[in-house]
Amino acid sequence: MSDWLFDLGNSRFKFAPLLGGDAGAVQAWPHGAEAMTAAALEALPQGGTAWVASVAAPALTATVLEILRARFQRVEVAHTRAECAGVRIAYARPQRFGVDRFLALLAARSAARPVLVVGVGTALTLDLMDARGRHLGGRIGASPTTMREALHARAVQLPATGGDYHEFASDTDDALASGCDGAAVALVERSLRHGAALLDAAPALVLHGGGAGPLAPLLPDAELRPTLVLDGLARWAVHAAAPQR
Repeated sequence: MSDWLFDLGNSRFKFAPLLGGDAGAVQAWPHGAEAMTAAALEALPQGGTAWVASVAAPALTATVLEILRARFQRVEVAHTRAECAGVRIAYARPQRFGVDRFLALLAARSAARPVLVVGVGTALTLDLMDARGRHLGGRIGASPTTMREALHARAVQLPATGGDYHEFASDTDDALASGCDGAAVALVERSLRHGAALLDAAPALVLHGGGAGPLAPLLPDAELRPTLVLDGLARWAVHAAAPQR
């Protein structure tokens, strides 16, 4: 029976078949599992093992796990480990390191190179890893989408969406897009500079997450990998299923 990968994020819910050691074709609900109808949840795939990663609210995670346990022979939930598949986490308490960030590093480790992994979802996360898989720490900030929503919540006349990026905008919508996207880009660029100094080598830049697309043109050297967390979950599944010595 087929195995499937499930990624429950704060703003998106994605799933894909596990094909060998990789994620297959991805299906996504852009507003997360909480936006799925009961019929849609019941239409989820079924099979042998469901490999699950979740940073969603505990109640929502429990609901989805209950549905999956009725549809799969086995359900395995990924957790951050201090070391796994050639990656060593910098956190003294690995359980404090988000599983989505952990899985993104596992996927980025498939190429032995220094890398800055940037996730763009509800939060903006940045994690530096050297060519040996040693995580050197990271940052968490607000994503451009969250910045826009926060500004709109405090000043309703400032729209939560819309506008185009310009270095110096000439209307409010464009100025908001330019300021919030530009803030994220500036943090990425600063992290790249300091990462290069720390590693004595320029790290590759890998972007992932539902909000990564709009930032990619502003970071022309970036590698865009929207399914990075699912790719890392596939790597975790293979490692977890292998006999441990």
